[in-house]
Amino acid sequence: MVKFLFVVPPFWGHINPTLSLGKALHKAGHSVSWASMIDLNHLIPDGTVCYQFQDVESIQNEFDTTYFEEVKRKGQGVFGIQSIQYLYEKVLIPLGLYMGQCLPKIINDFNPDIIINDHQAFAGAICAVKHSIPYATSITAPAAITASIDFPKFLEWETEQIIMLQKSLGVTAETSLACSKNISLVFSSKEFLSINDIPPHYKFVGPLIEDRPTDASFDWEHLKKITLPKVLISIGTVFSTASKKDFFLKVIEAFKDANYCIILVADPTLFEKWPDNFIVQSNVPQLQLLPHIQAVICHAGHNTVCETMAHGLPLVVIPIAFDQSHVATRVEELGCGIRLKFKRLKSNHLFTALTKVIEDTSYSRSSQQIGNSFKKAGGIPIALKLLDAFTNSLITKEESM
Repeated sequence: MVKFLFVVPPFWGHINPTLSLGKALHKAGHSVSWASMIDLNHLIPDGTVCYQFQDVESIQNEFDTTYFEEVKRKGQGVFGIQSIQYLYEKVLIPLGLYMGQCLPKIINDFNPDIIINDHQAFAGAICAVKHSIPYATSITAPAAITASIDFPKFLEWETEQIIMLQKSLGVTAETSLACSKNISLVFSSKEFLSINDIPPHYKFVGPLIEDRPTDASFDWEHLKKITLPKVLISIGTVFSTASKKDFFLKVIEAFKDANYCIILVADPTLFEKWPDNFIVQSNVPQLQLLPHIQAVICHAGHNTVCETMAHGLPLVVIPIAFDQSHVATRVEELGCGIRLKFKRLKSNHLFTALTKVIEDTSYSRSSQQIGNSFKKAGGIPIALKLLDAFTNSLITKEESM
């Protein structure tokens, strides 16, 4: 039995794959825990534990919902590479400092054999090195490995920020520790990201979507009665509340009374009344819904895009910030969907693009091809095999010492 500790940031797109992987590790007989700002205890198997950073005494929690809403509001007009810099300066580096103060107590309590840090949870890697614990990395966004190719100057700046964080947490390494040089699991495929010449420690295992727990309910009987084509619209958590309302007004104008059933991930209380052909929920069981869907409109978040293509569905992507532009470009280049411009978005653009990707079957065929590349990558079974090999190499190294 090996004791694995997942260290994750408070972003569901980064947390969700670890729920599938952690569940599989637990079934394989290992001891598994998470260190998170979000309470995950209702989503993880019995016998596993979620340590919440907020529960660590004497550390003030600066990252409540108010903080993140303010960050989103101020960053709403920031796009492209500047949005990634904003993310680092306002969220990831301060979050790393906060988590780095909390993690030692969690590590001392759980005493993990291996830490698996998300590539944006820098403190997981830093504390692993500080406590002489081997670590692996989970990568849920392609910017972590494409920045050096596309934006070398940004990579230099990013590395400087991480090194300064490392030093502030007591680790003097002059190189970034964010991604493990032993094993970094990439939840995508080389075919989708169009990456070939990269270091061997990056292991492409595809999106981990098997057997993922969810606490979202849904009226499946009602869905069965709907004969209209069903479309899922999800824009993640980047928008501020005010911007969400503006976007959803365009969605309403585009699809009210249209021959589509719109399943919209949104706060139902944003408007007093929604169109009759809309199903609006704050949280939906996305993976369970996708087999019933004909197309997806989203913000080009890497996880949502990969989950959609794993089901062979066409996309309309509207990138807003961070690495979403890169993901949207790949969707468009591969013929899996249509890319729209967020700043110039109009309701008729949404309707026209959706109709095209549904009626032109080439989009779904291209999506199926990428979905097949995810299956070939191996998913959970290959991720487990890679972690087993990593664990065995550590045991062999200890025995030879």
